[in-house]
Formats: sequence, C-alpha cells, structure tokens
Amino acid sequence: MTLHETLIQPFVEFGFMRHALVASLALAMGCGPIGTLLVLRRMSLVGDAMAHALLPGAALAFLVSGLSLYAMSLGAFAAALAVAVLAGGVTRMTAQREDASFAAFYLIALAAGVMLMSMRGSSVDLMHVLFGSVLAVDDAALLLVAGTVSMTLLTLALVWRPLVVECFDPGFLRTVGGRGGWMHQLFLVLLVGNLVAGFQALGTLMAVGLLMLPAIAARFWVRSVTGLAALASVLAALSGYGGLLLSYHAGLPSGPSIVLLAGAVYLVSLLVGPRDSLRSRFFPPKRHRIA
Repeated sequence: MTLHETLIQPFVEFGFMRHALVASLALAMGCGPIGTLLVLRRMSLVGDAMAHALLPGAALAFLVSGLSLYAMSLGAFAAALAVAVLAGGVTRMTAQREDASFAAFYLIALAAGVMLMSMRGSSVDLMHVLFGSVLAVDDAALLLVAGTVSMTLLTLALVWRPLVVECFDPGFLRTVGGRGGWMHQLFLVLLVGNLVAGFQALGTLMAVGLLMLPAIAARFWVRSVTGLAALASVLAALSGYGGLLLSYHAGLPSGPSIVLLAGAVYLVSLLVGPRDSLRSRFFPPKRHRIA
C-alpha cells in the first residue's frame, strides 16, 4: 500500500469519510481557543461537567422527536445552559465553590439523561447519544457544526482581549468597566455551543476529549495565549485526521480513535515538551555562565 493510498485514498473514495474529516477539522477550529480559555481559567473539569449536562436535554428531545438533529441539539443546548445557570446561582448564594456545584448538577443531569433514554430508547440509541458516530455525520450536521464554529470564531474575534483579561485578572476588568460577569456568561454560551456541535459527531462523552486534550497538550510547547489557541487547534485537527485514518485502516471506532490519539499527543507533550514537561523537570537546559 502506497503512502497516497494510506493517507488520502479513504477521503477520496468514500463520501462519509470526507464528511467526517470536514466535521473534525471544523470542530478543531472552535475547540482550540475555547479549550485554551478553559485551561487558563482552570475550568477543565467544568468543561467535562458541561458535556455531561447535555444528556438530559438531548434525551428529552429524543423522547419527543426521535433522532431529530435540531431538536436534540436545541434540547442539549438548553439543558447545559440550565446546569450552568443553576450551578452559578448556587455558587453566588451559598459558600459552595463553583466546581462542586457543577459536579453536583452534572451528576444529576447525567443520571436523568440515562434514565430518560432508557424509558423509550434502546441500548443502541443510548450508545449513539453517549459516544456519537463521526462517520454518520450528514449534510445537516455539517451545517450545524460549521455554523456553530463560524459564530464562535466571529465572537472570539470581537471579544478575545476581554475574555483573556478576565482569565487572568477579572478584578481589573471590572475596574475598567469591562463587564467581567457578562464575559463569563458569554464564554459559557460559546462553550455549550461547541459542545453541542461536538456532541453531534462524537457524542456527549467524547466531545469534551477533543476540546480539552489538545489545549492541555499545547501548554507544554508554547507560552503565549494566541499561540496556545493556534497550536491547540492544529493538534485537534491532526488528532481528528489521524484518528479517522486509524479507525479506517484498523477497523476501530472513530470517536474513541480520535480522542485516544489526542491523548497520545498529550502524553508525548507531557514527556518531551520544552515547557514544564517531565523532560524539562529532570533534564533542565544548561545555562552558560558569562565570564
């Protein structure tokens, strides 16, 4: 088998592989900056909680409309936003920390979603919602993913600076009239939107993997925030492309292949990255003395 047949032929020959590749590359463009902001805000586990919070809304929409793309997307979006609002409200009105509130509500949401799916759906339907199938992405799902990512990038282009400032010094942003609270809420909306888009291709449990792993891995290589976002998008795109090839040639599930490849990139970065990796800790670069 030639290199061309290995790397390109599957996408030339099969339409479903092209759809999956376009969806993966589009998701990578949105996942890079959103995942980077999550990491900088130390909200990585909140991203995981929000991904699980999609399930009850998607399950309820499934009970009403069946496997309707837009109904399940709208239901998932509403459920995740509801969890974000409830967790934020509990944090403001009590002494409980935000991560604990998110953990409590996402566990409730996950259990409720599985219960709803089991009331009418089969185990196949539940597996589809939880793990998705990027190889089953159709034109409608592609339009949803592309539209969500386009709106995300346009919004980030307009409010990137205050979002970054709010990550490092929210007090300063409030002092200069930057409306840090609104920035935080806007960021949560963007996060939920990208998780919903990823849910259509990778399912609720896998969507957060493509969002978080490349962003975490990127921190071992670059320092600037813009560089982090760009590298995270590149790593997510490579994980999507490589994962699809791995699933095609090895006969493996596509979603887990993509996320596992992103995990492998993270492990390599952890071991040999130039910044804060194990290599830099145990084998620091030698500093030359100036005579």
